[in-house]
Amino acid sequence: MNWFSFWKGIAYGPKIMDIFEFHFTTESVNQTHMNDQSLPGIKLFDLSGKAAIVTGGSKGLGLAMAAGLASAGAKVMLVNRSLEQGQTAAAEIAKEYGTEAIAFGADVTDGQKMQEMADQAMASFGRIDILINNAGINIRGAIDELAPEEFKRVMAVNVDGVWNGSRAVTPYMKKAGGGKIINIASTLGLVGLSNRTPYASSKGAVVQMTRALGLELAPFNINVNAICPGPFLTEMNLAIAETEQAKKFIVGATALARWGLLKEIQGAAIFLASDAASYMVGSMLTVDGGWTAR
Repeated sequence: MNWFSFWKGIAYGPKIMDIFEFHFTTESVNQTHMNDQSLPGIKLFDLSGKAAIVTGGSKGLGLAMAAGLASAGAKVMLVNRSLEQGQTAAAEIAKEYGTEAIAFGADVTDGQKMQEMADQAMASFGRIDILINNAGINIRGAIDELAPEEFKRVMAVNVDGVWNGSRAVTPYMKKAGGGKIINIASTLGLVGLSNRTPYASSKGAVVQMTRALGLELAPFNINVNAICPGPFLTEMNLAIAETEQAKKFIVGATALARWGLLKEIQGAAIFLASDAASYMVGSMLTVDGGWTAR
């Protein structure tokens, strides 16, 4: 026994020694295994042959993410309350990227319609590889000026909708041996902002749902993660874009001192939908121009 082994035994005892010995004897094996692994690089982001569902996919961040997935080769289903809007957006995606794109009309708060959504996607594509739970609403105001019904409506769309969509696709993904579920949370699911109790509460719930569902579905090779967008100038934010609060506490608080561009959400969506994110579970990917870095 050399002096290193002797002092290991005194300091750590036989059980820890066994662990040390195992580590040392397997280190060269692990290194060889690592050297033998292929490194596909950019090919990891290829979504060719994959099928995706994007709720709230006819405009704003949803449309940008759907277009991003299509550009990487995925077939896409856009889910919206307005079937006509979805069909128009789907036609534009199909024309631009040469991939199959269809629309489905549904309210995400309706669990039965979400099941029909998943069934229709299977009938159309023969598979469901990716779900982006994007549909959401925001009702702002002081707590004593908001009606209980307004709070419940935000929670129904932003929380129930995510749960309903995930529940509908899970059996198909389990049967297929895997999949990707991407929930659109928010930086307001991580930090607070006044006059946002409905929205911040709902997005905080999405953050926790992502973690819990990620742990639940990981054994089935289903990766559940979330994107936390910061201030993007979507239709939802147009009403406050020029207010002093937005200029000071939202856009003014970002490191980049500007609103996010729709194209800047695409990379995160493609990443989490692809094999490049195969080792990510329950993660929050923040895309906020540095807003939460301060």
